[in-house]
Amino acid sequence: MGSGCVKVTKYFLFLFNLLFLILGAVILGFGVWILADKTSFIAVLQMSSPSLKTGAYILIGVGALTMLMGFLGCLGAVNEIRCLLGLYFTCLMVILITQVAAGLVIYFQKESLKEELSRIVGDLIKNYDPSNDDSKRNLEDAWDYVQAQIACCGWTGAKDWEKNEVLINQSMTAYPCSCSNSSKDLQADSGFCNLDDPTNSTMTSADWPVHEQGCMDGVEKWLKDNLGVILGVCTGVAVIELLGMILSISLCKNIHSEDYTKVPKS
Repeated sequence: MGSGCVKVTKYFLFLFNLLFLILGAVILGFGVWILADKTSFIAVLQMSSPSLKTGAYILIGVGALTMLMGFLGCLGAVNEIRCLLGLYFTCLMVILITQVAAGLVIYFQKESLKEELSRIVGDLIKNYDPSNDDSKRNLEDAWDYVQAQIACCGWTGAKDWEKNEVLINQSMTAYPCSCSNSSKDLQADSGFCNLDDPTNSTMTSADWPVHEQGCMDGVEKWLKDNLGVILGVCTGVAVIELLGMILSISLCKNIHSEDYTKVPKS
């Protein structure tokens, strides 16, 4: 009966660790996606905020470590190696504690993260210039993509663009093409479009043919949708981690008891 329990535990632990290895690959892939993505709002954040880049590298590190732990768990379970199972259990416990701590930090810092996001976008809009060099243009193109996809203008509204230095110099007779509600302007993709017939010299954003809605609501919804995916993956990983810890310690105990009975008596 004891031998049967060991075999069942061993194969269950192997299957859980196989899934654990796959989920580790998903986390690693998500971190790589954050660094590589150049066509969505993630690009705006990761080019402007060092903290997001750091977070992406952490995700890559956690994903790689998770895959390694999955491999060690599979190897320790199949070959019944107690030292590998003990190392596996310890690493799983450290990873789980780290995940919980990181989740609590993000939850309690969400307001400051929101303020940082508003500051980043505000600076981007204020300094937006189609004649900027390649590094800045990549960031601006990403923001143009966001405005065109969400059908919005500015962070809280089109009025945010009235702080842009280039538009101020042009007396507000131009507007961002990606904000336009005209399909003709959207074909330009980026940069500024000129008003066809400026009525006076004191134009404001209210005179532009652009979307009135700001991007804040749309971006928050986008982030919440992606956050749900992240939390779902992390929850799945945490559940498998707990099961892996229980199975590994159980298998380790059974291996110990069986080995003890095999020691020759003097």
